Amino acid sequence: MFALTWLLVGLPLLGAAVLLLGGRRTDRWGHWLGVLMSGGSFVVAVLIFFGMLGRSPEDRTITQHLFDWIAVGTFNVPFDLRVDQLSMTFVLLITGVGTLIHIYSVGYMSHDHDRRRFFAYLNLFVASMLLLVLANNYLLLYVGWEGVGLASYLLIGFWFYKDSAAVASKKAFVVNRVGDVGLSLAVMLMFVTFGSVTFDGVLTNAASASESQLTWIGLALLLAACGKSAQFPLQSWLLDAMEGPTPVSALIHAATMVTAGVYLIARSNAIFDAAPTAQTAVVIIGAITLLMGAVIGSAKDDIKKALAGSTMSQIGYMVLAAGLGPVGYVFAIFHLLTHGFFKATMFLGAGSVMHGMNDNVNMRRYGGLRAVMVVTWITFMAGYLAILGIPPFAGFFSKDKIIEAAFSANTLTGLVTLLGAGITAFYMTRLVAMTFFGKARWEDDAHPHESPGIMTGPIAVLAFLSTVGGFLLAFNNTIEHWLEPVLPFEEPVLPVPIAVLTFVTLAVVVVGAVLGWVLYARRSVPVVAPAGNVLTRAARADLYGDAFNEAVFMRPGQYLTRWLVWFDNRVVDGVVNGVAATIGGLSGRSRRLQTGFTRSYALSMLGGAALVVFALVLVRL
Repeated sequence: MFALTWLLVGLPLLGAAVLLLGGRRTDRWGHWLGVLMSGGSFVVAVLIFFGMLGRSPEDRTITQHLFDWIAVGTFNVPFDLRVDQLSMTFVLLITGVGTLIHIYSVGYMSHDHDRRRFFAYLNLFVASMLLLVLANNYLLLYVGWEGVGLASYLLIGFWFYKDSAAVASKKAFVVNRVGDVGLSLAVMLMFVTFGSVTFDGVLTNAASASESQLTWIGLALLLAACGKSAQFPLQSWLLDAMEGPTPVSALIHAATMVTAGVYLIARSNAIFDAAPTAQTAVVIIGAITLLMGAVIGSAKDDIKKALAGSTMSQIGYMVLAAGLGPVGYVFAIFHLLTHGFFKATMFLGAGSVMHGMNDNVNMRRYGGLRAVMVVTWITFMAGYLAILGIPPFAGFFSKDKIIEAAFSANTLTGLVTLLGAGITAFYMTRLVAMTFFGKARWEDDAHPHESPGIMTGPIAVLAFLSTVGGFLLAFNNTIEHWLEPVLPFEEPVLPVPIAVLTFVTLAVVVVGAVLGWVLYARRSVPVVAPAGNVLTRAARADLYGDAFNEAVFMRPGQYLTRWLVWFDNRVVDGVVNGVAATIGGLSGRSRRLQTGFTRSYALSMLGGAALVVFALVLVRL
């Protein structure tokens, strides 16, 4: 069955090719082909997973060699796929959640004229993401990395006739290119340092490199992770990316693409463990983004952008955990899985709300929807309780583990994660209260109704996973035992008993939730947002991330470009044109000597001979 590994990537890639090359002839059944290809990849993944369970933990790494890819001198890069516990965890998440989102999209995009093209892009994204996590070397991973960026650009800008969508897709593409420079530099540094870019060639020999070399490689990998995972300072694209269809937000910006940076750091654990400076930088970036995303999510009235701020924050938790080393790697992946369940639940739930509200995303125009969208409300509440970390929902088992690991590292890091949990409870309660509770604030043309079964069915499955998934993965330390052969693991050593920390965490969460409930459920919500205080205005402006980028990068870039244009026109072209003008002038004057008269040429020859004689006389003297 391991010989079928290539089908994981091949099936969705085939689906994308057929749908893109087949054109309008595939419109009637193209969406079902997209679902079939993603579902087929999931079936193959399940077969391989059970095959792995039949092996001992140390013998579960399988490499499939497809062909020799690059062979130039000593630089040899095979096209190999690697199945191990870490890659299979991602494969199951990508194909499982991805297939549910494909099914949901059949209903959500049913009235879109270009639904076939949408499913082609979805298949392309799934294939690229699978190649990213299955690659057995960093260069092949880079191919998948760029494929994910391309598919993201196409999906965010799917409704390209809307200026907002076109601008958002370009912004995502450009910002991600900044991060991609980091990955390309890391790959080059790996080859210079180790003479190889394969995982075995780099990671097993990491101890032989100097700390400074590994630090530079680690920082370059962190830059790449910041781009794909929307971490500070490359986080600005994620909120704008909500311009894409809602299934895109669920697939790319909740469950898969934004987790690519976490995968890259976890996969490169040997580099970061040997480079403390780079590892500390990972923790700092995760902590900053954790709080930034939570604050931004607290002020957004657009339901998708509120969830996008939440995604930034939750990925920040994962990045922070990955930066903690062996005490955090496993918990970062654990939370990545549970987040994929509950955030996909809520994004698809938001899409269901939009479906019933004429695509209105303004929560100030919602209210009281639990009475008319019962299934959406119940399933959304499962995701809500999971992200808050209320037992026995999934987030309780994963996010609390990150908080424990953070406190085992140092008190400041632990307090950051604890504060993030409180703010998370506040903004998620605000979102739920404004959407499902209180008085109806619908516009006159709104007729909210429950979504069809093809949309609510996948949401129900994800809600079930949000409810029991954390317990199943935590039971008997399942996730730790599964990942430990690939990711190093150490039990966190806490400064206080674990029961005390759990109680404090739940207390902070309850305080945040109560505050959100009092402000947005017990009080009337104005249809027009009040001006708010300084922090609220800053959060609505994404904490001035775009303003910062414009002031620090864009405007100076414009001035630099204008100066370079001036320098090119006046200096470079001036020198070139000056030389040409000088030669042209001299040529013009030289032409005057060519009179065509014999007597003129004879006089010139006589003058030249006289100069030669004069020169010889001077030499003899």
